[in-house]
Amino acid sequence: MKRLVAILFISLLFWSSSLSAQQQFETDVSGVGTTVANFLEIGVGARAMAMGGSYVAIANDPTALYYNPAGITNLGNIQVEFMHNEWLVDTNYDFIGAVTPLPFWNSSIGASLILLDYGEQPVRTEEFQEGNGQNYGARDYAVSLTYAAALTTNFSFGLSGKYINQKIWNETAGTMAMDLGIFYTTPVEGLRLGMSISNFGGEMQLSGRDLDTVKDPDEDNENVEDIPVSFITSSYPLPLIFRAGMSYTQSMGPVGSLTVTSDVFHPNNNTESISVGAEYGYAGIFFLRAGYENAYEENAINGLTFGGGIDYYEKGKMGFRVDYAFSDWGILESAHRFSVGIILN
Repeated sequence: MKRLVAILFISLLFWSSSLSAQQQFETDVSGVGTTVANFLEIGVGARAMAMGGSYVAIANDPTALYYNPAGITNLGNIQVEFMHNEWLVDTNYDFIGAVTPLPFWNSSIGASLILLDYGEQPVRTEEFQEGNGQNYGARDYAVSLTYAAALTTNFSFGLSGKYINQKIWNETAGTMAMDLGIFYTTPVEGLRLGMSISNFGGEMQLSGRDLDTVKDPDEDNENVEDIPVSFITSSYPLPLIFRAGMSYTQSMGPVGSLTVTSDVFHPNNNTESISVGAEYGYAGIFFLRAGYENAYEENAINGLTFGGGIDYYEKGKMGFRVDYAFSDWGILESAHRFSVGIILN
């Protein structure tokens, strides 16, 4: 009974503070289209996305490098995670992350790469509207380096520095940013809290040779023509995301275990939202998952998620995990994610 009361009290405290913050930041303007590098908002990891992206208070695999860098202190050995995402309108989104514990200060380090490839398109001009025989490509990427340490057996923090780059044809933009996360394992068995701030950094501005041209400043003056000029593009901020969440795992003995989780999101380019998820595990090997993402977000078209996976590891041997996630995106159809994890000794 005391355990149940403690859970209810912490849950009530968490949700009251979350709702208070939501009311404080609530606005009639969503901010959609006011940031750049929005590929940073696409979730990583099939396990996390099958649970609606509600993962900041779980974060116990290399995808913690994305959701909550403090979570990598929960990994007791070297782990590597690969994800391939068949993203919207025939684009491909990939993630690779690696984490290793350090032999001092109860700490860990990690590195990750996120890549969104838009493929190639024909170059169209006013004269050649079906293409002039050339193709151009576009891609976005972010590389990060993370350090995390456990200050106590229950509390840890993590910090990531990263470089973000976008390119379309011959134009590029890049900037630096950082992520900060904290992770707290409460005295209540199975109850964990997490919080993170992602993409705190500079603005991005495209530049490149295709912005250089010549212009006649005065057509009536025959002595002045073809003056070299460069177009200057506007700069835009990164999508800053604040996440706060909680998760609770309950053992059901020989039947398995059940984990439920919920996150509150406050981005700088959209309205606030809530994501929830659940995971049922049998024998610590087979898992089924479901969730709902972006509830209460203004004009959201995505929501339902589900998936499953296999996680196998024996102490002293190399382990592996394979996960799949499906996300419903309404009129944009659906997204499929596949993840493979390797656990080394």
